Amino acid sequence: MEPSTKRTLKPAVTKTRSASMTLNALRFRQGEATVYSFVLPGDKISQIADMSRVKREGRSNTLVGFQRSEIQTHVRQIGEYLDKGPGLFPNAVILAITPSVTFQAKRGPKVDRVSVEGVEAGRLTIPGRPDGEKVAWIVDGQQRSLALSKSKNGGLLVPVVAFESQSIETHREQFILVNRARPLKQRLIDELLPATDDTLLPRDLAANRVPSELCNLLNSKPQSPFYKRIARTSLKPERPDVFIDSAIVRMIRDRVNGTSGALLHLKASGERGPDLAEMYRLLSAYWSAVAETFPQAWNLPPDKSRLTSAVGITVMGVMMDRICARVGFSHKNPQAIYTTELKKIAGECAWHSGSWQGLGMPWNALEMTSKSSTRVIQLLSAAYVRASAL
Repeated sequence: MEPSTKRTLKPAVTKTRSASMTLNALRFRQGEATVYSFVLPGDKISQIADMSRVKREGRSNTLVGFQRSEIQTHVRQIGEYLDKGPGLFPNAVILAITPSVTFQAKRGPKVDRVSVEGVEAGRLTIPGRPDGEKVAWIVDGQQRSLALSKSKNGGLLVPVVAFESQSIETHREQFILVNRARPLKQRLIDELLPATDDTLLPRDLAANRVPSELCNLLNSKPQSPFYKRIARTSLKPERPDVFIDSAIVRMIRDRVNGTSGALLHLKASGERGPDLAEMYRLLSAYWSAVAETFPQAWNLPPDKSRLTSAVGITVMGVMMDRICARVGFSHKNPQAIYTTELKKIAGECAWHSGSWQGLGMPWNALEMTSKSSTRVIQLLSAAYVRASAL
């Protein structure tokens, strides 16, 4: 008898759907947004809300998410405090919640006695979702929520404030604003800024939005001398000769916002705002010229070349201002012009070997301090003026 050819079909996996949740809540408006305030047992927060961690996806390295990775030590400390028993834990968790929730305002004479105008009391219903899907995202309180979900006292009631939004851009904006007074890494803030609306940000944060966006362009375009060599919070290059994004962002910001910055004239181009395309063109051309003038130093990691370290980026950024002030910007082949100008100071430089003769110090004594970078800038600026006068 021939063996049976019948195949046993595996039963389809059916996703279970979480039950909906109805809560007493207050509803009010802030600008165009609807906001809810309610209370939940701490270990229930993770059932309705997810954490959108910052990462990049796809071939275009599109930025998604906004949360930093959980800090295990902090989570453990919170958990230890909760496990000691009932205690005071009044810090509110802030959520961005989808418009799929429904709110039924209470009716009757008691409603007339609400003491704050514009606030409605009622019942908020949070719909159930299949396993793995959430109806909200944690904007603030990631570590507290993790600790509560793991604690034996996770039933502790926790205040929650949730604003309706389907927009990840709005989530990022609120995440930055809520965390700016805390030790949130500036590199993470800078990386998130290009995906936010700068009109809603404080002036000091908005100043880094354009530089960070240009940093993204320099890292993502194959023609750029920085292509895939800039380390960002969400993106760790595999090669060792990388640049730290904070140094690149700071260098660009000084060119855009400085009183003598090489990109200042492109900061406001009529009603269109900053001319990012032209800024990128000039930055790419200039730093390609730097790479051409110092090829060996350009392809070494920061510990073996001061050119690729923060001090090298700072110094050569200032030299971009000096050179552009002399040669202007209207060139069909700006890289060739910049290369010619950089050769005037090449003999003074000791980025990866030898000594800075004009400063009387070995190459590796150059440090990222104001005093050290100022000395090199003065040396190269003076050399450039002398060579240009010949």
